[in-house]
Amino acid sequence: MFQLFFPDEYVKSAYEIPYEELYQKGIRGLLFDIDNTLVEHGKPATERAIALMHRLKEIGFHVCLISNNKEERVKTFNEPIQVEYIYKAGKPLRSGYEAAMRKIGTEAKTTVFIGDQLFTDVLGAKRTGIKSYLVEPIDPREEIQIVLKRYLEKPILAAYQRKKNRFGVPKKEGR
Repeated sequence: MFQLFFPDEYVKSAYEIPYEELYQKGIRGLLFDIDNTLVEHGKPATERAIALMHRLKEIGFHVCLISNNKEERVKTFNEPIQVEYIYKAGKPLRSGYEAAMRKIGTEAKTTVFIGDQLFTDVLGAKRTGIKSYLVEPIDPREEIQIVLKRYLEKPILAAYQRKKNRFGVPKKEGR
């Protein structure tokens, strides 16, 4: 039942994903959520986020930010990064993910999505056939509607952990 919400990978941070390994495995496109995935909610691009995007471009990835935020938020965040972006993406609808892949010239089998929410990020990636990485939110202080979603995510993450533990994957701390 919860399988549609299970990420393909669950990691602590977008900054700890083995991107070189993904590239070696044929992944060419990376789609990123912004808020609480790359930076705290509403914050501008940090030096760390800018450095990550620069590194990803050097590796050879095509990168697109995909956000449900308004254009001004996404455009401002993107100014120092200079990657493609989709605003008002309508996650978890497939249309935003598909538009992002068209922008960067990739397809589902060569694209990975990185985000911090099950009900938007992971669900949308799954529905589109894209591999997903769920990351722990950067800042635990969030808007009330996201706090409510996090509460609903807990049983799904517990079921995900039980499934992973059955196959010998170590339990993920936090969240």
